[in-house]
Amino acid sequence: MDTPTERSANRATTARPPSSLSPSRASDFMQCPLLYRFRVIDKLPEKPSAAATRGTVVHAVLERLFDTPAPQRTAALARSMVVAEWEKLLAARPELAELFPDSEDDTGRDGHDGHDGHDGHDGGQTAGERLAQWLQGAEQLVERWFSLEDPTRLEPAERELYVETTLDSGLVLRGYVDRLDVAPTGELRVVDYKTGKAPRPEFTAEALFQMKFYALVLWRLRGAVPRRLQLVYLGSGDVVTYDPDKHDLRGIERKLLALWDAIRRATETGNWQPRSGRLCEWCDHQRYCPEFGGTPPVYPLPVPAARTVSVDQAP
Repeated sequence: MDTPTERSANRATTARPPSSLSPSRASDFMQCPLLYRFRVIDKLPEKPSAAATRGTVVHAVLERLFDTPAPQRTAALARSMVVAEWEKLLAARPELAELFPDSEDDTGRDGHDGHDGHDGHDGGQTAGERLAQWLQGAEQLVERWFSLEDPTRLEPAERELYVETTLDSGLVLRGYVDRLDVAPTGELRVVDYKTGKAPRPEFTAEALFQMKFYALVLWRLRGAVPRRLQLVYLGSGDVVTYDPDKHDLRGIERKLLALWDAIRRATETGNWQPRSGRLCEWCDHQRYCPEFGGTPPVYPLPVPAARTVSVDQAP
């Protein structure tokens, strides 16, 4: 087994400065610069969460449902796809089986996705019972979608669309759009599925940040500002919409450029400050975080030598 020093040396040989920005990583830095470092630079492992895994399964079902003819896109069919999508995901990531242990431990913790529900921790349940309960929760989320949108009347132009653009500054923006609808008039609607609950009004701007990010990228790629941004919250059965304009998107571009400057400065200096907040409770990296009495790993990127000042030179 590698010692901590050896692991630090290994990271130093593979670590690379960040070269692009996605909505999730931008949100990480705004939430906590040290979390960004742990995920992007150190690439520290994180435990799988039942909530995030459920989101992956639900997204896969909603994406692949459109492979079937419109009249066949029923709630019953969508529910029946949940188990198959879970089995495909499990085959690709066998470690996800740890989410449903027989014993009472915290291996399959929920994580934080803003939604209630049991993800397999009730005492006395077998692994099979925990999994069945979790799958039922995913099926309920899929079924709720049909009360919010009618897939028999939708023909998405794109699903799980990878988008990337380079701004004039050289900053590369990238990400995945859940669904892109194009009207006969050419107007764009950007749709994102969320398996959690809609945020309280004071957190709506935070949720829309991701959507404005995508809108900016699509504007740069296609030359047209998306007509509508739509967040579909399956956990609470809410739909949040926003119609952006060029002023909005220029503002988000300025924000991203300022954010990238801050990321570059932190990368060059190695100064990644923790920022405590409401999500710290769910963070996987508490043992490395000064806010919890921890010490971050050795920084794996080179930093300029610190300028030393002798006692005689000190003011």
